[in-house]
Amino acid sequence: MTAPLIDPFQRAISYLRVSVTDRCDFRCVYCMSENMTFLPKRELLTLEELDRLCSTFVRMGVQKLRITGGEPLVRKGIMTFFDAMTRHLATGALKELTLTTNGSQMERFAGDLYAAGVRRVNISLDTLDDQKFADITRWGRLAQVIKGIDAAQNAGLRVKINTVALKGFNEDELFTLTEWCASRDMDLTFIEVMPMGDIGNEDRLGQYWKLSDLRARLGERFTLTELTERSGGPARYVRLEETGQKIGFITPLTHNFCESCNRVRLTCTGELYMCLGQEDMADLRAPLRNNPASDAMLEEAIRAAITRKPKGHDFDYSRQTVDGRVSRHMSHTGG
Repeated sequence: MTAPLIDPFQRAISYLRVSVTDRCDFRCVYCMSENMTFLPKRELLTLEELDRLCSTFVRMGVQKLRITGGEPLVRKGIMTFFDAMTRHLATGALKELTLTTNGSQMERFAGDLYAAGVRRVNISLDTLDDQKFADITRWGRLAQVIKGIDAAQNAGLRVKINTVALKGFNEDELFTLTEWCASRDMDLTFIEVMPMGDIGNEDRLGQYWKLSDLRARLGERFTLTELTERSGGPARYVRLEETGQKIGFITPLTHNFCESCNRVRLTCTGELYMCLGQEDMADLRAPLRNNPASDAMLEEAIRAAITRKPKGHDFDYSRQTVDGRVSRHMSHTGG
């Protein structure tokens, strides 16, 4: 059981994204409906169970853990989980522990996260306009997030901003966001909106802003130099020569990069999704809870799941319909 996790397409699985909660203190319009029904707390894995699962993956070759949600920092007691993961950083088995957050709770937790070994965070931010921020998040306050970014940088965390490209919403802020990030020495990644979950009356196809068009607009003002580096995720990067900052593009719809996919996603209920854009999943909660004294069945279930990892996802907007939609919300899978 010490062999590395290799999928049917000879990709080594070394990156686990873990959703620790489906709850969030925002209601972003492309992520969830305003009146969400969240999972009963009894269905969620305990923090101790999350520790055991993540530790099993680390033992099987996972070297990067990214903690997500919902909003991971609203999970009660979450720092006990981060503190527990430091032991794997100390042994060198885990190379990186990081998280994706909306930034709302960073002012409270930035110092503790740094102490636990976190060195980088991704903060989601789609606009610098107070009213637009309130509109896109429904419940959020921009000032609170800016304070969180301040706290993260003051604590020594490297911050990357994630911006969902939304047609008719933040097109006019392309250069404002880029230059604001440059002024704070933050890299910036743009993400195409993905067809996941029922979000009520929102028009996903109407929201869709193709990143090849966004990139062309950036090229009108800046000199873009292709970078060969990879961060273990789907982003492809350029450097803006005028600012020196790194700009990423995550383009699951116009150009997927599934051939290099090295990650799987664990939900807060113990479901393992081998692909964000597919419905197939494996239940790890049952072998976890049914065998408290041994991880053998859990390891067997993980290996069996990896053998079902598909070659790629099915997201597609090319036919002017939201094809490849998956029924679960992004907040359930953890992005």
